Amino acid sequence: MLDLSKLESKTFQLRLQHGDIVPYLRYLTESFHTYANTRNLSLRFFTTIEELEMDFDPEQIQQVMSNLLSNALKFTQSGGEIQVRLTIDDLRLRSQEPPIVNRKSSIVIQVIDTGSGIPEAELPYIFDRFYQVDGSTTRAGEGTGIGLAHTQELVKLMGGKIEVASELDKGSVFTVKLPVAHSPLTPPLTPKGEIKLHNPTRIPIPKLPEMGSPLVVRSEGESSTLQSLIPSILLVEDNPDVVDYLKSILQNNYEVDIAYNGRIGIEKALEQVPDLIISDVMMPEMDGYQVLGTLKNDERTSHIPIVLLTAKADAESKVAGLRRGADAYLSKPFDKKELLATLEMMLENRRRMVAYFTGKAHETVSQPVEELAVENAFLQKVRQIVAENYPDENFALPQLCDLIGMSRSQLFRKMKALMDVSPSDFIRDYRMQQAKTLLETHSLSVKEVAYSVGFKDFSHFSRTFQDAFGVPPSSLSK
Repeated sequence: MLDLSKLESKTFQLRLQHGDIVPYLRYLTESFHTYANTRNLSLRFFTTIEELEMDFDPEQIQQVMSNLLSNALKFTQSGGEIQVRLTIDDLRLRSQEPPIVNRKSSIVIQVIDTGSGIPEAELPYIFDRFYQVDGSTTRAGEGTGIGLAHTQELVKLMGGKIEVASELDKGSVFTVKLPVAHSPLTPPLTPKGEIKLHNPTRIPIPKLPEMGSPLVVRSEGESSTLQSLIPSILLVEDNPDVVDYLKSILQNNYEVDIAYNGRIGIEKALEQVPDLIISDVMMPEMDGYQVLGTLKNDERTSHIPIVLLTAKADAESKVAGLRRGADAYLSKPFDKKELLATLEMMLENRRRMVAYFTGKAHETVSQPVEELAVENAFLQKVRQIVAENYPDENFALPQLCDLIGMSRSQLFRKMKALMDVSPSDFIRDYRMQQAKTLLETHSLSVKEVAYSVGFKDFSHFSRTFQDAFGVPPSSLSK
């Protein structure tokens, strides 16, 4: 109420900071994941942009997102879905990265739910102070009636607008559009969640609402500075007690995420591409065998080690799981030390796989180790695409993602898992290897070589080459 009064009296002041708003919005969304899981709701974050530097007030963005997500979770029934979608209006894509955003661009944040919906006659009034939708489907979760009014005033203060579309028994879509603003005087937001001013004073980002356990921020692309350095693990388990026990075992050594059924587990695995997966066998909607079969047969997730947990301890059940591609099979109740040792062994196998493929980064492996054949086939596909397109100066990460059929985050995590190299670095290194070969074997000028391997900026080529090989390209030119 005090904030609303200040907003209406024009005395409320924004505290703008400069930073990447994309990981911050992901962070805010993920803070509600545990609460959503306890209500058997799927909460997902989608973005068409990997990073967006702009001025924003972290505390007020948090207020807006908390109000919208709280309402979506409150009015969505068990088994429903909530999505946060992030896009840009009027984005001018350029060949270089990151893309250049037009001054008239707006960031578009949508909170979409499959909840009870709002009657059409009520839609014009839902942003009015103290107004509450009067219906049997919504009364059970009623609040004070000031959340959306506060949200609208904050959005207006930030120069944006908020809209809603809804249909009874089908759900609602709240759309927030904010201008992408830049000011040279705005202090930068630091990666560790603090706001760095031009003096020693530091202001911490406000704490998130305590509606669930805090999660480590994930990165959707290689540009994020908030990417976790510890291994990520996805628990697919419908028993809350087992989940709590597993979390108590794993949370000190792993970044833990949870899916309370097989369907959500598959969705999260495909979206986030974790380092490890632990899945129960007996679950509603989709069982552990279906999770295993789906993920092991999808090249986006085929490399992820999967441990199956089950109360069925007989040999036939274990054989069934192993034949479907499980990397390990543990019986409930399982021993804590056995589980941790199994996971460590899997990570060690991952490190060996990285070492194997890193030594053959730009080579064709004719006879790979049998268990690595699927992953080698994927890398061969990546190599082939890069080999066919590297002379094109416009060929970069977005084009590689389109041709390989993966999002940036999926391709990034897949290649980091297999070779410990990002897709952009792979393309750059391939171009450098081709340039070195041309300089050593052909009578071409350095500029000619630069253009032939997809560089339109000669000085950029020279710097990149020297960084890669320790000598300027002119030293190899014949």
